[in-house]
Amino acid sequence: MSDDNGNVLSQIEPGSVRRIHLVGVAGTGMGSFAGMLKAAGYEVTGSDESVYPPMSDMLQAWGVTAMSPYSPANLDAARPDLAIIGNVIRRVNPEATAVRERGIPSMSFPAAFGSLVLAGRHSVVIAGTHGKTTTSALMSHVLVSAGTDPSFLVGGVTLNYDGNFRNGKGPFVVVEGDEYDTAYFDKGPKFMHYRARTAMLTSVEFDHADIYRDMAHYESAYEKFAAALPEDGFLAVAASYPNAVAIARRASKAYVATYAAHGEADYSTDNLRFGPEGARFTIVEPRGRAGEFLLPMSGHHNVENALGVYALARQLGLSADQVREGFASFTGVKRRQEIRGEIGGVLVIDDFAHHPTAVRETITAIRLRYPERRLWAVFEPRSNTSRRNIHQEEYARSFEGAARASIRVPEPHDKVPIDEQLDINRVVAALNARGIQADASPDVDVLVQRVIAEAKPGDVLLVMSNGAFGGFIPTVLEGLRERFGQ
Repeated sequence: MSDDNGNVLSQIEPGSVRRIHLVGVAGTGMGSFAGMLKAAGYEVTGSDESVYPPMSDMLQAWGVTAMSPYSPANLDAARPDLAIIGNVIRRVNPEATAVRERGIPSMSFPAAFGSLVLAGRHSVVIAGTHGKTTTSALMSHVLVSAGTDPSFLVGGVTLNYDGNFRNGKGPFVVVEGDEYDTAYFDKGPKFMHYRARTAMLTSVEFDHADIYRDMAHYESAYEKFAAALPEDGFLAVAASYPNAVAIARRASKAYVATYAAHGEADYSTDNLRFGPEGARFTIVEPRGRAGEFLLPMSGHHNVENALGVYALARQLGLSADQVREGFASFTGVKRRQEIRGEIGGVLVIDDFAHHPTAVRETITAIRLRYPERRLWAVFEPRSNTSRRNIHQEEYARSFEGAARASIRVPEPHDKVPIDEQLDINRVVAALNARGIQADASPDVDVLVQRVIAEAKPGDVLLVMSNGAFGGFIPTVLEGLRERFGQ
């Protein structure tokens, strides 16, 4: 508790609250947590600056009343026993201010999740710079498929369950472990609240330049995470990131196992190949060869993350056959290599990639899955890190495998000084020099019309953004229907 921040709690007994109000409820994580709490039997309300589809529809379907805009009056209507404050909320927010002034018990979203969901359960946390959402969804599905009845909360819509969360009665809770800061009153990483007992570290590369000073500062968050695991815990870490392995072995008291799609590791693959149905491979584990697996996804990074899931699942008591069945029946996550439509022979794929490594791996994965088709990559650098020139040279190398590349020039951002902004013209020039036909525009409609006019039957259009991209995909799909008469 802190006098400066009001009645902020680090933990709370689940039975001590009945009415919960979430400030910042329209965010993906907060909205899903609201639905999870409602399904668990709490009376749940929320507020946001504006609440619009799809989250407004989802909140309504879950029975969560969402108020707008932020106002102290929302607290009068909600009469909460506990207020949960989202990490987008600033100290000066009028509703957060009223929470402090009235002495209403409050918590961050991660701290509340730790107290209200994880208490007394076996927490399975998926952490790392890349692949957290898809890997968390795969881990969750494998546990559901095996009949363990887990709970989960992930950062994307799982296609197997058409949602971000599940309330189960089994011992396991899977949560996506985000390294971003927790709340205006708690600048530590979210995953420190998740009480990890079994965990996975997919990768460690510099990200979130808006809150981490440099690579050493960024790595320190993972050192704290690894150190917090109990002695009887288990941590699987990707051998393809030596710095992640070093962090795990140096900091963790738990048992550390490595995994790798290629090279030496405790868990590895043999006879890996890709095709239209996804990836097929044999898993080699400490117990021996576990037979062949089908993963309905493409890309070495997805296979590698699946190996980490396999390691965790085996540690949790699942058989190789149970994991095999879970892998084969996994349908993925929205906006992760998600096929949005094929019109006039033009296949449109939606992906969340924004870090240069994610862009590179996603393009490689799509090339592996559709090797005979021309790939046109369309990219929006939207996150605070992707807008910065810290990855200037990496972006110039990230589009290898694409025949064409179109990049949106990001709008100015008050958190990114002019001298730190990514130079899109330099990226375009570098791509053209490498033989990739590249162009850019700040206008989404210019990019849309270019694609509609110039896409050819047989093309794969890979659209990468961690935002809505100004409605790029639905507009392109409609334009292609008009062009090809479908």
